Amino acid sequence: MSLNNSSNIFLDSVPSNTNRFQVNVINENHESSAAANDNTDPPHYEETSFGDEAQKRLRISFRPGNQECYDNFFQSGETAKTDASFHAYDSHTNTYYLQTFGHNTMDAVPKIEYYRNTGSISGPKVNRPSLLEIHEQLAKNVAVTPSSADRVANGDGIPGDEQAENKEDNQAGVVKFGWVKGVLVRCMLNIWGVMLFIRLSWIVGEAGIGLGVLIILLSTMVTSITGLSTSAIATNGFVRGGGAYYLISRSLGPEFGGSIGLIFAFANAVAVAMYVVGFAETVVDLLKESDSMMVDPTNDIRIIGSITVVILLGISVAGMEWEAKAQVILLVILLIAIANFFIGTVIPSNNEKKSRGFFNYQASIFAENFGPRFTKGEGFFSVFAIFFPAATGILAGANISGDLEDPQDAIPRGTMLAIFITTVVYLGVAICVGACVVRDATGNMNDTIISGMNCNGSAACGLGYDFSRCRHEPCQYGLMNNFQVMSMVSGFGPLITAGIFSATLSSALASLVSAPKVFQALCKDNIYKALQFFAKGYGKNNEPLRGYILTFLIAMAFILIAELNTIAPIISNFFLASYALINFSCFHASYAKSPGWRPAYGIYNMWVSLFGAVLCCAVMFVINWWAAVITYVIEFFLYVYVTYKKPDVNWGSSTQALSYVSALDNALELTTVEDHVKNFRPQCIVLTGGPMTRPALLDITHAFTKNSGLCICCEVFVGPRKLCVKEMNGGMAKKQAWLIKNKIKAFYAAVAADCFRDGVRSLLQASGLGRMKPNTLVIGYKKNWRKAPLTETENYVGIIHDAFDFEIGVVIVRISQGFDISQVLQVQEELERLEQERLALEATIKDNECEEESGGIRGLFKKAGKLNITKTTPKKDGSINTIQSMHVGEFNQKLVEASTQFKKKQEKGTIDVWWLFDDGGLTLLIPYILTLRKKWKDCKLRIYVGGKINRIEEEKIAMASLLSKFRIKFADIHIIGDINIKPNKESWKVFEEMIEPYRLHESCKDLTTAEKLKRETPWKITDAELEAVKEKKGRNDHGGLLRPCGKGLYLSSQSVYPDQEVF
Repeated sequence: MSLNNSSNIFLDSVPSNTNRFQVNVINENHESSAAANDNTDPPHYEETSFGDEAQKRLRISFRPGNQECYDNFFQSGETAKTDASFHAYDSHTNTYYLQTFGHNTMDAVPKIEYYRNTGSISGPKVNRPSLLEIHEQLAKNVAVTPSSADRVANGDGIPGDEQAENKEDNQAGVVKFGWVKGVLVRCMLNIWGVMLFIRLSWIVGEAGIGLGVLIILLSTMVTSITGLSTSAIATNGFVRGGGAYYLISRSLGPEFGGSIGLIFAFANAVAVAMYVVGFAETVVDLLKESDSMMVDPTNDIRIIGSITVVILLGISVAGMEWEAKAQVILLVILLIAIANFFIGTVIPSNNEKKSRGFFNYQASIFAENFGPRFTKGEGFFSVFAIFFPAATGILAGANISGDLEDPQDAIPRGTMLAIFITTVVYLGVAICVGACVVRDATGNMNDTIISGMNCNGSAACGLGYDFSRCRHEPCQYGLMNNFQVMSMVSGFGPLITAGIFSATLSSALASLVSAPKVFQALCKDNIYKALQFFAKGYGKNNEPLRGYILTFLIAMAFILIAELNTIAPIISNFFLASYALINFSCFHASYAKSPGWRPAYGIYNMWVSLFGAVLCCAVMFVINWWAAVITYVIEFFLYVYVTYKKPDVNWGSSTQALSYVSALDNALELTTVEDHVKNFRPQCIVLTGGPMTRPALLDITHAFTKNSGLCICCEVFVGPRKLCVKEMNGGMAKKQAWLIKNKIKAFYAAVAADCFRDGVRSLLQASGLGRMKPNTLVIGYKKNWRKAPLTETENYVGIIHDAFDFEIGVVIVRISQGFDISQVLQVQEELERLEQERLALEATIKDNECEEESGGIRGLFKKAGKLNITKTTPKKDGSINTIQSMHVGEFNQKLVEASTQFKKKQEKGTIDVWWLFDDGGLTLLIPYILTLRKKWKDCKLRIYVGGKINRIEEEKIAMASLLSKFRIKFADIHIIGDINIKPNKESWKVFEEMIEPYRLHESCKDLTTAEKLKRETPWKITDAELEAVKEKKGRNDHGGLLRPCGKGLYLSSQSVYPDQEVF
């Protein structure tokens, strides 16, 4: 939908291509408005209308006489800019109003800068104004300059723009390639290898035309599926340099990407040696024919290969532009060689060529060669394994993705077209050579048919030649014997040799460029920290010169070995492993159903990609099973290594998306299963506040929830909603990161509420998901309950009652030093802040001293500045010394030690469990879980239960029997026989004094006053309630108590769960 600006506002000369997100700056001239109407109210704006009456145009209503003033500020759809100050509702000065869609606002219009990842190479990430900033702007009417306001609304003028502009200037000389030169040419050259000229005829001779075409189509199916997957991934967002590594790592994560990236770069480096050795072998063969050998065949290959790779390195280091020109020249030579072959098939054959098996196009030869005729030791899969490497090379264009103008368009178009063209050529050559050349020929022009001889029924026999002796003795010519068939068939043989040179050198050059590019991208991501040295680039194209040198050394090493038959299958499998993971990446991203998976290239299918991945793995074993095993072992080792190192990267991989989907499915599936006591586990909501402020409380809870139950650290922010929400949102990520850093398997949750109890009540009701909901509340003991305000004590007790109302168990934890170390943290933060200020001050003084200039007004001002700084220095130092004194004098070392006591291994001792009343087993279950942890394994359970003095032994036996049925190991059982004895007078007096501030004493007041007090303080203890529990308060205890290892920890628990079953 297009939005056209109203004609009564804009000049007629406004072009039609005006940005639809037009931001208008409107001048309100006080003088003109006063002259027209003497009204200083701000102008009234109508809301944007998208209806028929408004004809989908933006309207601004203005006072009479102001139209010219408004029109003067719009020239060609651009906003006017001046240096006047901006104020939202200032009508008394020459001010400007920021207007987006007809409203005064700071709202920003959609721009790509808001959606970039942090650290994106395509430009800086920009933060749009938050709702809080917009509200504060409207509330405070903060004045800003019109240019800054306008640029904020349009997404311009944001921090980083200058850097972006400088970056564009620096990239002015960068060489970028289109889809033809960057992808199509490279892929065609890499796919058309030496196999096209010296092995394809042999494959047709072995497999026949029919199966030969099937082999080509099967190989093409693998590469085509991989090409489709590559195109889908490449069009799902911005593509940086790195080729296959980048596509896999950004889809499956650093584990898969890091493992395949390293072996893929190594495979390309070794491939340079393979192609160069192939070129050198061809040159040595020519030297043999001309009797011009230098030393011997092996050393000649080493000499020629070394010289060749040095020349190729020089072309690569010279720059991508020179390398691209060389590739174009090689492609032209290759195309001429291929055309030369097809032309040769229609040139009438002479007697010499006929004796070698070439008879031009003959239907009898086509029929004879259509079926297979495998020799000893060969079969369909062995022939397929020999041909398939000729179909690889489809990633040659993607590997230089960082040097493409538009990778999202170039990679799909160039790769798929290259696959199509090369496949057509392979099929054409296979069919043509199979229709022109017989399988066996002697090369003797005298082996002709003499009248009266019996023909053996072969195609050659029908064409006047007898090659029957090739059945009994080896022959040198024909499809199955001569690798130079294409040179013989072609119109001019030396052009085929030039084509072989072009195919080998172009493939070597492409691999020599691909390996450093992929390796540099891998090193930049810092997955392998030891390889960071190779991440540096040079020049405007960020050329990986260090990577070039490393690739050169690897290639030289394998060239000097000169025996690549053993390593070749492993290299082919390395490439196939990359193809398999690219296909799996496409499938995985689709299967994860992430909303972010929106490839612009829609010609793909997730199941086809999965089939392609399986097919690639199968081809790996077909080519060479032991090479496939080695490839998987190396990849698995690298995967484990990267997983162990856990690189600090977040690329939004499909692995994360699938983890979310799996977790969601499991959570939903869990809701269909009824709870069973066998699967009960404490799932705790811990009132720690910030997790770093009460670490001991979190540690003891984590001790019995780690790897077995849910743990949620909760914090309640009390106060004005806006301030609380701002503080809460600002610390969420930081506090969750603290948990992760300290390896605590817990979640952090926070709420903003009017009072603490309301916040806890909200957490108790809303925390968790499905069956993964908290069933136990863990809180610290309120040490200052006697001195604290009554409302705080009321809230504390009320929280416990709220938990019981919601059928949640309660665990109250107490240590002698208390849990809260927030004061210690504040002191540490203040010390760090002051230390930073001191360092900054020293740096400023040092800079001023270095910049001191002699004479003049400028030097005088500099000296004055220095003097002021020097004077303020003692003040700062004094404040630091004061804080340090406070730090030394008031720092509670015991509190710090107590906060870390549960991180250490507990000494040998006992965990005293006071199981005085049956609470469903929670009091017994928690200490049992503690004994399963490594830090608590030396602590044994000692159980205290109530009983009668005259039945102590019987009570012990009964409790031991019960614990054995629960399979709870214990060290000892103590029977408390005096539990029902009434307390003495002194204890009773202490108890009454303790509860006195919390008694209502309504019996001593008149009825009206008593009722009023009950309404105002319903939480106070009435005389009736005290009398009702008179019998109970005479007991020595009211629940379960746990005291482990003599460390001063008291853990009182009360459960609302059903009794534990004996199972």
